[in-house]
Amino acid sequence: MDKDAKADKALFAERLRRAMVGAGLEPKAAVLERGFNQNFYGEPMTLHGVARWLKGETVPPYAKVAALAKWLKVPVENLYGAGGRHAAEEARPKFGPEIGYQERELFEAFLKLPAPQRRIVREIIVAFSKSVGQ
Repeated sequence: MDKDAKADKALFAERLRRAMVGAGLEPKAAVLERGFNQNFYGEPMTLHGVARWLKGETVPPYAKVAALAKWLKVPVENLYGAGGRHAAEEARPKFGPEIGYQERELFEAFLKLPAPQRRIVREIIVAFSKSVGQ
């Protein structure tokens, strides 16, 4: 494993522990698992998975870091570090803060569809929107 990647994971773990303490929480895997899963609308994390975050073995994908940041009431940058960027952040669509996780997940799934299916879904949404607006 590359030294920079290992250092990034260790720094993420330290920032995560600090954010938990700052939020009045014990930086323990059981606390993190319970709190994270109550505030994340995607696939729940296991105790082992979140323990790996706290130990600096892995860094979660951007959507999970964003959920952590929201739950712990810190900017995402506080977890990634000043100027830190995550590969998943580059790939994710840019949405405003008014869009919730479920809508983001829907938009990301939509964008992964082949063009003909996106056109069909778009037509259905437009038709539904027009029928509701009347």
